[in-house]
Amino acid sequence: MPFDTAAVDARISSLIARDQFPGVSVCAAGPEGICFARGYGFRDAAHAIAPDVDTVFGIASMSKSITALALAILETEGKVCYDDPVYRYFPDFSVPGAARDTVTLRTLAEHTSGIPPMEPLEWSIAMNSQREESEWSRAMRQSAPNAMATIEQVIDYIAHCPYPAVGAPGENMSYCNEGYAILSYVADQAAGMPLEQFCQERIFAPLGMTRTVMDDDCASARAMAGGNITSLFERGEDGALACDDDWSVLPPFRGCAMVKSTARDMAIYYRCLANWGMHEGKQVLPRAAVEAMIGPRVPAREIPCYGLGLYKRVKNGHVICEHSGGLHGVSTKGGLLLGEGWGFAVLCNQGDVDMDEIMWTLYNAITGLPLDVSHEWFVPAGRDFSDPQMLEGRFVGHEGVPEVVTVRLENGALKGTVGKRAVFLTWCGGTRFLAMDEAEPQRQRAHLEFFIRDGRAWAVRCGSRIFGREAQA
Repeated sequence: MPFDTAAVDARISSLIARDQFPGVSVCAAGPEGICFARGYGFRDAAHAIAPDVDTVFGIASMSKSITALALAILETEGKVCYDDPVYRYFPDFSVPGAARDTVTLRTLAEHTSGIPPMEPLEWSIAMNSQREESEWSRAMRQSAPNAMATIEQVIDYIAHCPYPAVGAPGENMSYCNEGYAILSYVADQAAGMPLEQFCQERIFAPLGMTRTVMDDDCASARAMAGGNITSLFERGEDGALACDDDWSVLPPFRGCAMVKSTARDMAIYYRCLANWGMHEGKQVLPRAAVEAMIGPRVPAREIPCYGLGLYKRVKNGHVICEHSGGLHGVSTKGGLLLGEGWGFAVLCNQGDVDMDEIMWTLYNAITGLPLDVSHEWFVPAGRDFSDPQMLEGRFVGHEGVPEVVTVRLENGALKGTVGKRAVFLTWCGGTRFLAMDEAEPQRQRAHLEFFIRDGRAWAVRCGSRIFGREAQA
């Protein structure tokens, strides 16, 4: 299928201009090789140097599929099993209220362990990174029980977590960074070497990913980059763009968020997964390992399902596997068309922004859809929810500074807040709702999915995290 690079370039340029992103690197790799590779904007404080597809960026949570793949490779070699209980590797590990044998490596990898949103990742960043003083950093340091610099400290906090579980192990998906922190250290034990070394030898080198490294402080990434590495940008509430080179340091969360790479390397990585482990005509990764991650065991449906390190969904007959990532100065999206030999990467050097529309542009170009077709899976049902009173309440997630979702019934309409934003809720079938900004009615603030028991919502999934209902006073 022809790939209209000029049209794709024009649309991506317009999206970047609309949202005022500082720098973005985009790459698409297909059966014939790299078919689209562009850098946009700037990567330095002077706004003078443009990124390219070989500029090193952080990829944040896109790292998770690499850790999941490492464990899947080790499983094919009989060195680990995803159905092993976690305590086999860490005897002190437990999730309050759960039978220890039911919390397995698989439940950690699929985010179904029941562990609720909690603070350790945010504490680790605040306690170990060099960062300008802020309200957030002060709050994190004041509340941190320790430096969260070791996996043992993370495991101890999980075992004594004050927040209720978000379901029995295997029951509900609620995104959990702590689970992937633990999996990193399980991989160390199973491989008999650090995960960083295993990934270098068994994944990065065989795929020719010469500008990819997993490190916890960016020192190795800087040495590897040879100067072609981005600075980090954040936009304040006043709209001003601030720049620094203070990469997040969060020692226990290595395989969870600490890979640095390029758009080219990551597109090649995803293309290999799309080809079930084939690269340049050779079976470089075990097919069984890729199948364990995103194969038949993971349902292919319009609403995404989380496999091992990647979401899987269907759009117009194409199976898409993908993941996003975000940290200070990092917003990313990576994806693939399963079985079709296409891999994609979109890397941005601004934190807390959305790369979805740029990625959708690439998907649409390859699959023959108009470039502006949305891949939104929360679609308004066109009528009101029949039992709105069940959803009223205050729901809290404790991943860092507590995040609050409130819902109330006002003159027959569902309204509330997401964080500091006033929203109204639009029903999208089931118990799914779009939270739309009251001040900007066309702007989405959150995807919400409610969990109802005994006539009322006991929790809501806000994005990918489950927030428990706060008990009434």
